Amino acid sequence: MKQYNQIKARYPDALLLFRVGDFYETFGEDAVKTAKILGIVLTHRNNGGDRTELAGFPHHSLNTYLPKLVKAGERVAICDQLEDPKLTKKIVKRGVTELITPGVALNDDILNAKTNNFLCALHFGKKQFGIAFLDISTGEFLTSQGNAEYADKLLRNFNPSEILISKKNKQDFLTTFGNDLHTFFTEDWIYQEDFAQETLTNHFKTNTLKGFGIDHLSEGIIASGAALHYLSETQHNQLQHITSVNRIAENEYVWMDRFTIRNLELYHSTAANAVTLIDVIDKTISPMGGRMLKRWLALPLKNGEKIKKRHGVVSYFLREEPVLQKTQEHIKQIGDIERLISKVATGKINPREVIQLKNSLEAIVPIKSLASGSDEAALKNIGEQLHLCDTLRSKIRETLHEEAPVNIQKGNAIATGFSKELDELRNLAFSGKDYLDQMLERESQRTGIPSLKIDSNNVFGYYIEVRNAHKNKVPAEWTRKQTLVNAERYITEELKEYEAKILGAEEKILQLEQQLFAQLVEWMKQFISPVQANATLVAQLDCLSGFAQLARENNYTRPQIDDSFELEIKNGRHPVIEKQLPLGEAYIANDIFLDRDAQQLIMITGPNMSGKSAILRQTALIVLLAQMGSFVPADEARTGIVDKIFTRVGASDNISMGESTFMVEMNETASILNNISERSLVLLDEIGRGTSTYDGISIAWAISEYLHEHPARAKTLFATHYHELNEMTETFTRIKNYNVSVKELKDKVLFLRKLVPGGSEHSFGIHVAKMAGMPQQVIQKANKILKKLEKSHSADELSDSLRSARDDMQLSFFNLDDPLLEDIKEEILHTDIDTLTPVEALMKLNEIKRMLTKPK
Repeated sequence: MKQYNQIKARYPDALLLFRVGDFYETFGEDAVKTAKILGIVLTHRNNGGDRTELAGFPHHSLNTYLPKLVKAGERVAICDQLEDPKLTKKIVKRGVTELITPGVALNDDILNAKTNNFLCALHFGKKQFGIAFLDISTGEFLTSQGNAEYADKLLRNFNPSEILISKKNKQDFLTTFGNDLHTFFTEDWIYQEDFAQETLTNHFKTNTLKGFGIDHLSEGIIASGAALHYLSETQHNQLQHITSVNRIAENEYVWMDRFTIRNLELYHSTAANAVTLIDVIDKTISPMGGRMLKRWLALPLKNGEKIKKRHGVVSYFLREEPVLQKTQEHIKQIGDIERLISKVATGKINPREVIQLKNSLEAIVPIKSLASGSDEAALKNIGEQLHLCDTLRSKIRETLHEEAPVNIQKGNAIATGFSKELDELRNLAFSGKDYLDQMLERESQRTGIPSLKIDSNNVFGYYIEVRNAHKNKVPAEWTRKQTLVNAERYITEELKEYEAKILGAEEKILQLEQQLFAQLVEWMKQFISPVQANATLVAQLDCLSGFAQLARENNYTRPQIDDSFELEIKNGRHPVIEKQLPLGEAYIANDIFLDRDAQQLIMITGPNMSGKSAILRQTALIVLLAQMGSFVPADEARTGIVDKIFTRVGASDNISMGESTFMVEMNETASILNNISERSLVLLDEIGRGTSTYDGISIAWAISEYLHEHPARAKTLFATHYHELNEMTETFTRIKNYNVSVKELKDKVLFLRKLVPGGSEHSFGIHVAKMAGMPQQVIQKANKILKKLEKSHSADELSDSLRSARDDMQLSFFNLDDPLLEDIKEEILHTDIDTLTPVEALMKLNEIKRMLTKPK
């Protein structure tokens, strides 16, 4: 326990799995946690009167239990016996051989094949955040820096398993990013620029970081250094597969904030068992392709040429169906070569995985031939870059048996003919049957005992068995070892010598196989870079062939990408909703046209449940798919490059941060209005519904006006149930009214889900309530109240009310004290209208209203 406590003191934040004989044991609080997570028995022992909790499991079950602990968010330190218990009379020397945390895992049972397992380091700089993502299982290492919003977007996109933050920034992190991310707080001194520079240059064996194009990212460098340092702290020192650190170039990818990623349900949905976009578009076959697709979805391109190259390859695959089929068949034969070569670097690969790597590289040979022979330049280029790795494949082939075991300890991993010494030892160990047969025949003749038998067991080793009927013929030099009911067992000098030779040979075979395999793995390290390059190229082919399959199965078309500011979609469909429709029901497709000159903002009115939100979302998803390089669910699509997609869809409270639905809505909308550009696509759904009707209408109007008058003239779709906003077209030339049509039949409403020009004047809320199964008496009462309200708000009465309100205002102004008029005048004159946001304007009006109405 003294030894345990010394080691545990060094790893206070981790569960310590302490090897005792054939078990991994946990003690004290660790035991309580472990038993609860794993569902194993919690026992206790009394050490010198102290009660200590205890929970353990057999060491060979480590791969079963370890993933459960790590997936529960625990850091696990594995403490092994560092010497053979037979060779010491003292307590066996022990030490931590590996520290596994959610963000640092190489175990296949912990990792998800189609998802990266990123460790993230976040640095709170003076003006900006530095951020780095490192996946030890693939060797990918990315860095960037930017404001809080940018850091938040990257965190949501890359979804790291663990985030490292300096202890002093703990509260800042929770305030800025919330508490739904898995964090680990490290020492402050790790976040120093000179320490980070030294850590990175030492690892990459360079003098500067200029070659990686990150030398100007001082905050990003600090975060990268912290991530790399953490690997050495967790006992991961063999990191040759981390060959470079790459910049996430913010200006190369479409900007989507965290709200847009959530609202468009790209990877996750708030609804249980809901289908997300990635579920629908992921037709990849290989683990590398699955991971790359998620990256492409997180970072859609803004470079028209790069997008067109991807579209070109997809087109080629659709034209040349046999090439597509053959390519996908060969990709199916390829294992996760990116993670396999990482295991080579970290020395954690087993013989069967080396064979798997060789077989995967052999499947690349026909893929290279197919791609190189293509007349599509981008595909030909991929084919030419693929490495055949002939030397690596032939070396593995001549070194290992094709049926090599998972565990090198099981033997028979090294191929026959590779090592003369090994073949001789195997001959000695495994051709013993002939030798024993000859000995048996010789001894039978010499002694005259016909029924001699030679066998072995774990207690005595080899022995000769003689039946009782012949025991008087046994030679004097034989030594009796065991007496049975019907026989006696003996050993001879010759048998002893033979046994020693065989046991020695088996031990030598095991040592030699391990030595030869270790030499092979060490030699393979020179191929890390070409295999990683192959993994990237195969992943690209997998994604692009997957896009072709997606297009063929779902009737997607090639979008046109240009430098205009227009967005034109003919018969666009929602890629996810169309897959969820009942069998035989067709999706109602819709057209959209937006530009900066004539139709900048489309105001979509229409009843609840009519499909306004679906039209908004599908527009964003079509643009997103087009700029990822995929074909799109539409008859035709033409899009000028979009650089930012903003959405404000649906209402969601953020109670944990103390914000109401309306506050969340205003925060998200303010973020949009402060970041729009001339190439932005803005999608607003039901803005203002979180407050009273007239407040809501005022805010929605002010926001629409702001977007129309803003010099960027961002393309906007605005879905609303405030029919009053239809009047905006009379004043603002680039706002156009559309509605989602319905058909009224006696007491039923038929939602046609078709977008048609013109405004709508009815929300059919009561009909929707009826469809939802609201009690009949509630529906009847609601209809009565509606009629009463409509009557009391007739046009004449409304005009009278407004006239009366205006007269009251004029009277109250005449009755105001001069000083109050002066105060209001001052308030208005000192307001900079050009920089005022709609929400600030409303707050200013509220302030003036309070001044007017405060009691004398």
